Amino acid sequence: MNQRVLIKYLKIDENNVISGFVDAIRDKKNICFIVVRDISGKLQLTIDKTKNTSLNEILSKITNESVIKATGKIIKSNFVKLNNQEMIVDNIEILSIAKPSPIIAPKGSETNIDLRLDYRWLDLRSEKNTLIFKVQTELQKSFRNYLLNNNFIEIHTPKIINTESESGAGVFELNYFGKKAYLAQSPQFYKQMAMAAGFERIFETGPVFRAEKSNSKKHTTEFSGFDIEMSYIDSFYDIMNLEEDLIINALKNVKEKYEEEIRSLYDTQVVIPQKPFPVISLTELYDELEKRYNYKANDYEKGDLTTAGEKLCENLAKDKYNSEFLFVIGYSAENRAFYHMRDKNGTPCGYDLIWKGIEITTGAQREHRYKILAKQAEEKNLKEDVKDYIKFFEYGCPPHGGFGLGIDRLIMVLLNLGIKESMFIFRGPDRLTP
Repeated sequence: MNQRVLIKYLKIDENNVISGFVDAIRDKKNICFIVVRDISGKLQLTIDKTKNTSLNEILSKITNESVIKATGKIIKSNFVKLNNQEMIVDNIEILSIAKPSPIIAPKGSETNIDLRLDYRWLDLRSEKNTLIFKVQTELQKSFRNYLLNNNFIEIHTPKIINTESESGAGVFELNYFGKKAYLAQSPQFYKQMAMAAGFERIFETGPVFRAEKSNSKKHTTEFSGFDIEMSYIDSFYDIMNLEEDLIINALKNVKEKYEEEIRSLYDTQVVIPQKPFPVISLTELYDELEKRYNYKANDYEKGDLTTAGEKLCENLAKDKYNSEFLFVIGYSAENRAFYHMRDKNGTPCGYDLIWKGIEITTGAQREHRYKILAKQAEEKNLKEDVKDYIKFFEYGCPPHGGFGLGIDRLIMVLLNLGIKESMFIFRGPDRLTP
């Protein structure tokens, strides 16, 4: 029995078996052309209806997006625009008949994103959307390989927790056998538990849940996070240095593998950043935004980065540093998590990384000293809520820090998409299907 071959690996002048979706049909009087699509590419099938009369009834039933299996010889042909090759078909089998697609828009227009999400499995069939997940796979593979080669180990932390996570807000509550439980906002506490356990360098990829009723371009209630924590650091600059290396390595790999497809399908290019990424304090940032772009934040907003300020970081990074990336440091303690270490001036030892005007990372050195950590939790009225977490530090813990990346948001920024298009299945305040 001949085995199916992906279109990408077809052998010329040999009989091959292919299977895939019908991309297009041109059925003429004596000849029928069918373009078939699989995960690796497209192929034209040519059927001589006068020589293969037994196939005519089958051909009359085939519709666009039906799934078929075909057997035949692959030949080179300068008359075929699609990769200059075609299959001269001996036999065709219909594996599944497709109804007309409900998301095909009239020529020159585009189907509404919410309708496309209703039929996401159809929306994902396009070459353009498939590329999103090929790129995502390469990004995560690059992250994982880089970390494994630098003595990190992978862990998987629980997503059902007994406390309202790190901030006391924005969590989903659930009934856990009659008790209150919550879906984790992040693996933060368990990452730090791994540091207290002596693991030294860990990473995790997994689901993250945020009960934020936001319908912005970049927010979602569930996403895939890539988190890192490492011990024996001297400052949060060690964490920033690691993230630079991680991103540069991943983007190089994506560029090498998919640069042409990204340029062709998304009309954008993968820019490899230079090290070190520019760093600016929040105070200096607001000064620059006012001076260069006439943007002035209110005084009460200046302890954090406003949404408008974040967007303007794209211009500032390019104009001042010729970079797509910008590290912002110097946030106020009121606007950072209680577990961030603070310097002698009370400023949190952490940063946000902004890429093309969108925050993709919050990172920091953590407070590993028990008494100071307990005091900072108490300041934010969280001491009772995080009492189990604080125990991690009573028995000795090395200085450490880390960061988290949203994989879906990285794809969104890289390919200039909205978050709904960047995810396999989007979850938002008004969407629980498919």
